[in-house]
Amino acid sequence: MSYRDIGLRIRSLREANCYTRDAFAEKIHISSKFLYEIETGKKGFTAEILFRISRALCVSNDYILSGNESSKLPDKVIGILESFSPEQMEHVQGILKLVQEMSAGKAV
Repeated sequence: MSYRDIGLRIRSLREANCYTRDAFAEKIHISSKFLYEIETGKKGFTAEILFRISRALCVSNDYILSGNESSKLPDKVIGILESFSPEQMEHVQGILKLVQEMSAGKAV
């Protein structure tokens, strides 16, 4: 387990979810500087921060730490998602973001 690899996974997921570093840091209640240090592998983090990161990015703690994708999504869900066209996936992503915001108690 390498902090550099963990940081790269976090950054990649953050960017895939269209979060700026500032917006994501605010979402998980840490400073942008600290998030930068995590993403570059310069600093580690507590279990509480790991939980907030993985929850905000909708992945397991195990995926953040090890990159093990098998626990990331059930095969049934992956099969459904793979059946969508790229245009449909954009709509699905938008719907999922709305559901995530609603489940987090945000106003839509």
